[in-house]
Amino acid sequence: MGFRTRGGSLAPGGVVGDGRYRLLAQFGIDERGGAHLWRARDGQLKRDVALTVLVGDPADVEAARQGRRTLERAAHVAKFEHPSVARVLDVLTLGNGISSSEGILGIVVAEWTKGTDLVDVLTQQRVEPGDAVRMVRGLAEPVEAAHQSGLVLGIDHPQRLRVTQDGRLRLAFPGALPDTTLRDDVKALGAVLYLLLTGRWALPGGPPAIPSAPRNQAGALVPPHSLMSGVPPELSSVAVRTVADEGHGGVRTSSAMLRMLDQAAEAEEHAHRPPENVDPDGGVWTTSKPVRDATRRRKLALGVSVVVIGAIVVLAWLGMMAISFFRDDPPSGPPVNLADGTSSRQEPEPTDDRAGAGDGEGSGLGDPVDPSGIDVFNPEGEGDGVDQAPHAVDGDPSTVWDTDEYREQFPAFKSGVGLITEFDEPVDLAAVRVVADSPGTELEIRVADSADPEPADTEVVASGTLDGERTEFRLSEPTSTRHVLVWITTLSGEAPEYQSQLSELVFLPQG
Repeated sequence: MGFRTRGGSLAPGGVVGDGRYRLLAQFGIDERGGAHLWRARDGQLKRDVALTVLVGDPADVEAARQGRRTLERAAHVAKFEHPSVARVLDVLTLGNGISSSEGILGIVVAEWTKGTDLVDVLTQQRVEPGDAVRMVRGLAEPVEAAHQSGLVLGIDHPQRLRVTQDGRLRLAFPGALPDTTLRDDVKALGAVLYLLLTGRWALPGGPPAIPSAPRNQAGALVPPHSLMSGVPPELSSVAVRTVADEGHGGVRTSSAMLRMLDQAAEAEEHAHRPPENVDPDGGVWTTSKPVRDATRRRKLALGVSVVVIGAIVVLAWLGMMAISFFRDDPPSGPPVNLADGTSSRQEPEPTDDRAGAGDGEGSGLGDPVDPSGIDVFNPEGEGDGVDQAPHAVDGDPSTVWDTDEYREQFPAFKSGVGLITEFDEPVDLAAVRVVADSPGTELEIRVADSADPEPADTEVVASGTLDGERTEFRLSEPTSTRHVLVWITTLSGEAPEYQSQLSELVFLPQG
């Protein structure tokens, strides 16, 4: 099908650029900027090239201005080199290879990328999640390198991309539109990941050949794992969070996207690693190896201990009664009324985890200070157990805040998760007491300047591992702050279930 211009027709066999480039086949149209994407033959150098032809009326002042801006950006990208970006060979402008009668505002000439059109790949076969991660990561690398140099690549249209013969994604038709930003490049990475996982395009202005990604009633993208079976929820979340502009935990930069893709690739590798069925003691399991549940073992040991102690007490009492029966002397000691169910043993008073310093004189700790607010801190995703966050500061150890259950240990999909508290007035924080039954959980106590900081803007003031049901984290020196973050970097549990819970957080100021 040909596309008419003022001076002729863009159709296979036609020529542009003072007759130098003969059009061979069209590979798409980016309607947003009138960019027609063609494979052409360079008659002078006898090689195939990729042409981004900007179609428009040179007499339209605004269209001409937009075209010039696109060509200027392409000229800057000509200095950028990366295997996943086609090299810009030339930029043709009005009066420089293009006449005003052609109905063309400019042409970006780039080297031809051998391989397959991305849309064709998606129609032929489904892309596996692991391959999708690898392909998008290979595209994220040049985006990050370009952004470091202040360049925008303009990868936000799927027909500008091709799949190389070795399976890489490549920007085959450079020429970022005038209003394309660094953020648009990052959103495009998420949209490409969404496209590979679902076959749907998640940004406006996509080609008619690709259906648009569905959205819910609130306007949010439907996660890929809800559309396609076999898509890991964590990878699905990366795609949605990268495209979305609003909400806590979005992926905003190419460096953050690279980090998330690396974590996803590592988790995908673990998920497809063959299970280890040989026990360290040399035994071979004929079925799946039983899960070593540390919590279950502790409960079982406690139950056995109670039964044993009870049996010893009963046997001792029976022995004393037998001795008393055969003795002539009356039994010494106070009478025992079995029906009364009481004894003279004094029960210890329960420990109050929220009592002051609790360490005797000279501890240097004052009475606990209650925060005015608490929230889940999860900059790399949706919050874990948001509704249960207040349980960690309600003074009741029987109520807990749980993290989500994870199949992989941190940092497979995120660097951590935690709770951030806010105080009405600055607190001279000296220690944080954590009440929890989650052995092996590694924590960092951090302070921040706001209730929603970037992780890099928080300061670690104490760290350690939960050991027992009550662990105290002492600061090397008191720190004045209104915002305290309890950050979990390693979860409790063993594969394939990792989860931690916090019963009480007690904030102790300097005494």
